[in-house]
Amino acid sequence: MPNAVVCAPTGNLPAHGQFDSLIFSEPLHHPTSTSHKFEVSFDHNRQWKPQWKLVLQPLFDHAKADVILRSADGVEFRIFMLFLSLASPIFEALFSLPQAPGGASDQEMKDGLAVIAVSEDSKTLDSFLRFCYPSTLAEDPSLDNLTEVLSVLAAARKYELELIERKVCQALANPKVLETEPLRCFAIARNARLKHETITAARHNLRQPLIPALFAEIHLITASDFLALLTYHKKCIIAVQALMKDLTWMTDHYGSLGGCGWLFNRTSNNHYNQYCCGQGTDNRFFPWSTAPLAWWTTYMQEMYELLQDSPSGDTVRAAADRTIHKVRSAGCGACPGRVNEAMTEFSNLLALKVEEAVAPIELEMDF
Repeated sequence: MPNAVVCAPTGNLPAHGQFDSLIFSEPLHHPTSTSHKFEVSFDHNRQWKPQWKLVLQPLFDHAKADVILRSADGVEFRIFMLFLSLASPIFEALFSLPQAPGGASDQEMKDGLAVIAVSEDSKTLDSFLRFCYPSTLAEDPSLDNLTEVLSVLAAARKYELELIERKVCQALANPKVLETEPLRCFAIARNARLKHETITAARHNLRQPLIPALFAEIHLITASDFLALLTYHKKCIIAVQALMKDLTWMTDHYGSLGGCGWLFNRTSNNHYNQYCCGQGTDNRFFPWSTAPLAWWTTYMQEMYELLQDSPSGDTVRAAADRTIHKVRSAGCGACPGRVNEAMTEFSNLLALKVEEAVAPIELEMDF
């Protein structure tokens, strides 16, 4: 299917208009979704006036529809009252209003159908209506685009559709979205006063730096909201710093040097393996007051810095993956064969301790 189909005379545009407009249709990749057309019309001075217009598919342009909803941007949705009445008590009440006697009414009519103007734009209304229609007729919109979530949620609350609100909450709790755009999720959830989703997004944001880059939805939250988020983040940083200054959690877990012999790479005679990587010199990271492998010391130095900005278990695991790759590429005669298993276990332990340290910290915010 081509991306655009020209639905107008071809050739060069005439200097003095032999036709009034050109229309380019752009189908979207969903059999029941709306599409858009690019329309180039001409004003009285024969100047081009290009604009995109939404084109309805048969789903919302049905010949047997019994009411018309007109969006804020002028798109008319011919729909069935039954579906909206079953989904929304607001629409049920609206459609149940008594008609004026003798047809005397200010109600706008078109093609024999009542026209009801709503404040939602066509994109929001399209998504909203798909939730109202049976699944055999319309699939639920994906809500993968965070910019659409807030407007759909507002419509759901306005028309009292709890199901849509739950769907929106699920979209904001999508792990893939939270991993890549936690701040945007936070701003949308906070603006909508969704407590669980706001806290979850703040927790996921711990893997990001303390001071974030500018993001699109920052206008959705107040300065107080943003300060509360930064304060929460900073408290979590302070909570995990103790783990790097006191390795008791590690020595308690392994019990003795023998419990993590890989870290010191001793021979069976308890001598240092001369074919192994060198020993570290930073005594901040000497478990049992003993010098560990140099690459592990480097890893701990990196963690010390990273956790002062991104206090998250994911930060720990990501740094461990980088360390494993470096050790395997270093040409050491002893470490590459066991670094993966050893560092995976150790990083999981440290990540767990980080998560335990930040768990009691609360996001101080009223809902």
